[in-house]
Amino acid sequence: MTAVTDHADQSDHTEPADRADRADRADQADRANSGDRSAPGAEQAHDSREGRAEGEGRPGAEGRDTRPGSRSGPAWDDGLIARRVAGAQRPSGAATGSGTATGSGSGSGTDAGVDTGPRSYAPAGNPSAPPSGNPTSTPTNAPSTTLTPPHEGPLHTRLDALRELVGLSRTRLDSGTLAEAGRVLDEAAARRRLSERHTVVAIAGATGSGKSTLFNSLAGVMISETGVRRPTTAAPIGCSWTDGAAGLLDRLGIPGRLRRRPLQGAGADELQGLVLIDLPDHDSAVGEHREHVDRILALVDAVIWVVDPEKYADAMLHERYLRPMAGHAEVTFVVLNQIDRLPGDAADQVLDDLRRLLDEDGVALGEHGEPGATVLAISALTGEGVGELREALGQFTQERGAAARRISADVDAAAERLRPVYVTGTHSGRNRGRIGLSEEAREEFADRLADAVGAAAAGDAAERAWRRNAGKACGDPWFRLWRWYEARRYSQGVPTPVALTPVDEEATARQRVEHAVRTVADEAATGLPVPWGQAVREAAVRGAEGLPEALDELAVTAGVPSGRPPRPGWWPVAVLAQAAMTLLQIVGGVWLVGQIIGVATPNLGVPALLMLVGIVGGPCVEWASRMAARGPARRYGHDAERRLREAAAGCGRARVLDPVAAELLRYREVREQYVRVAGARSPIG
Repeated sequence: MTAVTDHADQSDHTEPADRADRADRADQADRANSGDRSAPGAEQAHDSREGRAEGEGRPGAEGRDTRPGSRSGPAWDDGLIARRVAGAQRPSGAATGSGTATGSGSGSGTDAGVDTGPRSYAPAGNPSAPPSGNPTSTPTNAPSTTLTPPHEGPLHTRLDALRELVGLSRTRLDSGTLAEAGRVLDEAAARRRLSERHTVVAIAGATGSGKSTLFNSLAGVMISETGVRRPTTAAPIGCSWTDGAAGLLDRLGIPGRLRRRPLQGAGADELQGLVLIDLPDHDSAVGEHREHVDRILALVDAVIWVVDPEKYADAMLHERYLRPMAGHAEVTFVVLNQIDRLPGDAADQVLDDLRRLLDEDGVALGEHGEPGATVLAISALTGEGVGELREALGQFTQERGAAARRISADVDAAAERLRPVYVTGTHSGRNRGRIGLSEEAREEFADRLADAVGAAAAGDAAERAWRRNAGKACGDPWFRLWRWYEARRYSQGVPTPVALTPVDEEATARQRVEHAVRTVADEAATGLPVPWGQAVREAAVRGAEGLPEALDELAVTAGVPSGRPPRPGWWPVAVLAQAAMTLLQIVGGVWLVGQIIGVATPNLGVPALLMLVGIVGGPCVEWASRMAARGPARRYGHDAERRLREAAAGCGRARVLDPVAAELLRYREVREQYVRVAGARSPIG
């Protein structure tokens, strides 16, 4: 169980003069050990001691214990304590790589309360600061040399695609849907701006799982206090094996007072570049502790989950963390701790059951050379298995690919969350297997608009007009007179059928237009995810505004033929023939009348023959003209219908189909970007 040094300050009843005297003696011993070196760290420690001695009389200083054995917060800012801890664990007179030196032990034994055993703290006021005695150390603000992992190129492509995807989708999707993708982009950019030489690994677990014990075991020094009080961790603690990690710790929100350095020894080199974070309990009763865990787990490069034989199957751990983060298996370690408490082969049985639970959670296990989570069984208390974990962490850190793998896993998770708004599993209707409007759907839309505008009726009217003109020019005049008389008599004696009023016709036409727009919009939206289908329908509805009025104008302008219908070449011949038949009837009739009144010589045969030819020939000419007029009249009507149909289709295309096509094109673009974001891990159906 971890414990942050947030204990209450202990009162120091030692007289200020005595404490100042002890500080001076410790300072003299330290100067004797360090010789004539003028390391910046030594000067800083000296200044710190002088300042503390001078401040003993200031208000607020009397209530704090500044002895090395005390656990109050300000004591850890004294550089002398770090040198005493290091000096107690090195041979006498050996100089450290950081510029500090140890004496024969008298300097560290000045105070009887100093604990130089493995439970001592090894604080680092600023983990990113260079060692005081090493002039070649990299300064904090110096740019770090980074190595590009082999998978950095594909990751860069996926991040660019995700950024383009979010940009194209902002006007079509709500901000909540794109929030996670935006967060992944922001965190990826923030992490890539920081050092890639370091790998940030968090140790997480439940209450009593042994996180702090493992943390201290890896660091080789007592950094995070262990105890039985639950919970004791109030904030995460960071431990950096190398310099230059200040930016990473700042990003995690870990203050300087909670930043430590591990014990520098023979085994520290294999963990160079590691930044280890000890987290509070994820099941802590304090909500702030759980918030710390959730916040930092979203920012670190990798996680070591520490479980114990009693709570390794805890539902909260699996349902809240392991299962949702199953895609982060390559940056996950699952450690079964406290195996020293298990008798016989019980540890193997518990470990096998843990692997089974992880498999049920969807966490890939890194076995047989396959990428996945590393599962180990250790005892942080006895050290069993810790060496294997240290070796695995060392190899993991030296690869310098954890940050890229974590970002890639975050992109995978964001792509999986966005999948419902970019990909649908089924396609139905005529658009099965494709996105967009088929030619058949476009033709049906044009047909519905033509019906709404009355293209067929306009063609029939044009055909009738052509026949009517042909009948006037080539028809029998006596038949025309009789038809006129009958029509007039019928109109006076028989009531005229009630026709639709213009208002009813307009309402009917508007309904047809709206039905056509809804049908084509539904057809275009078939197979699209819900947000994009809604965007297609909205584009169609916006375009349909004013469409009925525009079609009415087309019916007036394009539907009515301008001028007289064209006359075919046989028309003058038919007109002359009909005129000749009429003239024969008139001549024969006048001749007969003249014979009756005695003006002409009696001869009934010739005038009767002339009248018979005229009477029979007139209807024959009219019938022949009507037969000959069918083809031209039909073509004329078809031309009129085609013109109105094309005009209506063009109006519908400009107002409805083009906006719908633009939405479909945008969806194709974002779908292509989504395919790039998803990569090979999330196949598109």
